[in-house]
Amino acid sequence: MPLIDTHTHLDSFARRGELPVILARAREAAVEEMIGVGTEPGDWKLYRGLAREHAGVVHYTVGLHPCSVDDHWAAAMAQLEGFWQSDTGLPARGGVPMGREAHATDKPLPVAVGEIGLDRFHLPKDAAQAERIFDRQRAAFAAGLETAKRVGAPIVIHSRGAFRECVEMIDAAGCAWSRVVFHCFSEGPAEMAELTKRGGRGSFTGIITYKNAEAVRAAAKAQGIERLMIETDAPYLAPEPHRGRRNEPAFVRHTAEFCARLFGVTDEELAAITTANAKAFFNLSS
Repeated sequence: MPLIDTHTHLDSFARRGELPVILARAREAAVEEMIGVGTEPGDWKLYRGLAREHAGVVHYTVGLHPCSVDDHWAAAMAQLEGFWQSDTGLPARGGVPMGREAHATDKPLPVAVGEIGLDRFHLPKDAAQAERIFDRQRAAFAAGLETAKRVGAPIVIHSRGAFRECVEMIDAAGCAWSRVVFHCFSEGPAEMAELTKRGGRGSFTGIITYKNAEAVRAAAKAQGIERLMIETDAPYLAPEPHRGRRNEPAFVRHTAEFCARLFGVTDEELAAITTANAKAFFNLSS
């Protein structure tokens, strides 16, 4: 029952020297691939190195998390497109250098732009200051959407307390909704309907296993198993029975097993569907 963790933050494990153990436990849990998600310039090259070192197991994205948007956001965002440049100088589209097949000596290319988006939850209480910061988030988000369009990459969205604004900005940017995923989807079925009617999707963390997450489970069922993707968002949001502990990619198995029961399928069927969905969405090789 091989699984893919479609959203995990490996940088903290790597910096503490814990990544070999984390990856070993993932293998034991049959989590064969994972996507390390970039949130700020300090981790983009780290993730590229991890993708090179653990080719076929660790993939990566590059993006500026809204809570990482500061006065220097424009300079940071200007670096993103360079990660889709191969060692030969050929530009890349959709993860494959134009004009030839990717070569083993190339710098591994990202599989998505993200995570990018908007976050009202962490804004300061002062209204004027909050609005200034949120305006900055919007500008950085718009830049990330434009980069994703230019390089032809999928987009991983962070939305917290700003679902409507995120949807409106993606609409305005003219991005292909079929390439948009709202990670850690924690809204309800009404919000999911807004995504699905546009062709977008949500992916689900361990939150879906929590007793008080009835709306999230309803959203997952409204989207349907045929579009389901699962993630850990490690080291955050550990699923039951590990809630409250530090999360890690191996724990995506608990979310998968819970979702199999939720949708009334076998563990093997759930794993096959979510793995196929992840490979198709992120253009991962089979």
